[in-house]
Amino acid sequence: MRLNLGCRLTFGLPAPTPMILLLNVHYSRASDLERPDLLVTDPAVPVTAYRDGFGNWCTRLVAPAGTMTVSTDGTLRDAGFSDPVGLEAEQVPVELLPAEVLPFLLPSRYCESDVLSDYAWQHFGQTPPGWARVQAVCDHVHNHVTFGYQYSRPTRTAVDALNEARGVCRDFTHLAVALCRALNIPTRYCTGYVSDIGQPPPHAEMDFAAWMEVYLGGQWWVFDPRNNDIRYGRVLIAQGRDAADVPLTHSFGQHSLTGFEVWIDEAPAQG
Repeated sequence: MRLNLGCRLTFGLPAPTPMILLLNVHYSRASDLERPDLLVTDPAVPVTAYRDGFGNWCTRLVAPAGTMTVSTDGTLRDAGFSDPVGLEAEQVPVELLPAEVLPFLLPSRYCESDVLSDYAWQHFGQTPPGWARVQAVCDHVHNHVTFGYQYSRPTRTAVDALNEARGVCRDFTHLAVALCRALNIPTRYCTGYVSDIGQPPPHAEMDFAAWMEVYLGGQWWVFDPRNNDIRYGRVLIAQGRDAADVPLTHSFGQHSLTGFEVWIDEAPAQG
């Protein structure tokens, strides 16, 4: 299938402000882009692109004072498969893990896996290690935390999400990430697009989404504690230890977000 995807963000800025933006499709899906989701600014300003330490595409610019809009719009070819499922995927002992996945076992800014260690082992220590244990974590988080945009708070951590039992998709993900890491399962935080393809209407207004990937059986697998179901049309933008590594926008100065629009829709087949 073909997917049209993109975003449009409008900022109000009291002064020229350096910014870093992570809004483009992840390089691992670059070969699927039929029409690249190039980042456009209005007014036009010089931009530079680079890869961060996790391999994510980042755009660097200085936004002028006043109003500025940044947007992307592309078309991506997708095989149309759902999130892969590997019920037999086994947990890899820590001593056998590749060195490159070890950072995703450690506590991070929003995922205090050390603080949640006792809680994790008390609640999930008796579950079968591997896929079933991760799914048990996702079920627990999905049922424990109440979703609502009115509950959004940028400083909420995994411990806060557990104690407050409310939040948005990043909070569901931070809590599940922290619990999995506490159980010695390498887990990384992901952000990107999740479509409503195959979901019953009415559909909520589109937004960027957060989910996680866990390392089982020698590969990374997608889990989505917020939705806790199988989705089609999931498109990665960035991945890191938590949201501090992959903010959609990072501003080095004051700004206000005055416009926000995200879309990912199935496009007509060619021909």
